[in-house]
Amino acid sequence: MHPSVSETGHHRAVPRRVRLSSEAETVALVVKTCSRGCVGCSVTVVTLVAGGDVNVQDRRAPARAFDGVRSTLDAADIRFVNLEGPLSGTTPPGSGPDIAHKPNWRHSDPAMVEALTTAHIDVVSCANNVTFPPAAALSSLSVLDAAGIGHCGAGATIAAAHQPAVVERGGEAVAFLAYTSICWPFGHAATRDTPGVAAMRATTSYRPDYRVGEVPGRAPTVLTAPVETDLQRLTSDVRNAQQSVDRVVVSIHWGIPGQDVCDYQRTVGHAAIDAGASIVVGHGPHSVHPVEMYRGKPIFYSVGNLVFDWSVMHGRHLHGLLITAAFDDAVTITPIARDTTNTAQVLTGPVARGVLDALAAQSAPLGAYLRVHGDTATLDLR
Repeated sequence: MHPSVSETGHHRAVPRRVRLSSEAETVALVVKTCSRGCVGCSVTVVTLVAGGDVNVQDRRAPARAFDGVRSTLDAADIRFVNLEGPLSGTTPPGSGPDIAHKPNWRHSDPAMVEALTTAHIDVVSCANNVTFPPAAALSSLSVLDAAGIGHCGAGATIAAAHQPAVVERGGEAVAFLAYTSICWPFGHAATRDTPGVAAMRATTSYRPDYRVGEVPGRAPTVLTAPVETDLQRLTSDVRNAQQSVDRVVVSIHWGIPGQDVCDYQRTVGHAAIDAGASIVVGHGPHSVHPVEMYRGKPIFYSVGNLVFDWSVMHGRHLHGLLITAAFDDAVTITPIARDTTNTAQVLTGPVARGVLDALAAQSAPLGAYLRVHGDTATLDLR
């Protein structure tokens, strides 16, 4: 709940308006010290599990797509992923690619939505580089609507694309906003009158190495910066959402392969937290990137892949993270990977430890100190 306090100093409910309400589920009611130091308060702990890029294609049994990670998904109250692949159906053979500038890409059959419904996915981000062209985006949104799955980051207009999806659990309302920095420059971003995605674009420039006059061929420094109008829109979205919900989750499709975090990502992530976001969940590079703690809030720069059936991805970019957030308390990080049958599985033993140790080492310079224990890691938010 919003931290409104009664005369006794304990929390009381604050009315709010919720746009999307999913079917109620049982949520743990625990007794602990609340954020205002009230020992013995009854506090509802709502947990969110967020995964990365999900692409479901050509499955005979789509309902089994998430079988290997269901225990982690089912343990949370709210489930969120990035849907990387419109559920719009593919074009007939010989009629050209589904995306003209990605000739190997194929959209997913609408029947693949069964994977999401069976796994009880509550909300998906549709803001990414393959939610294109706009007709495919709108068709996919209709499939999601019919299945009762919330979505954000794409819509018939810019206002719709920037509209949050809101889920209520245990008396708490959580808003999801989604954006993409990986964006085709023409006809992809939604406008006032045309459909598309919520864009968070960035510029790229190059600073020559100071020794290039002496040593030809030395690599330049790559400089990136957010497009200011997009950043202003994002921060305005977060502030507006925060007025009527308890938590705001910002999802961004961004970054480049490898381990480097671009300058614009840190600027945007910090701005989202400054505007009131509780957590930033990044994806896009198809690999796991570091975590940053900024003003007591986590920024996951990339949680990698989850379920990914596109044939070009088979055997590549296998790892990802499932992050389970108990807001204002802690985030539990569960490493996953796709096996030889391309099925996402929770990692265990030395392999899990290796992934988590590497993540901890990469994240510590960004102020995120992970405690690795067994097959998971914990990031304290208190």
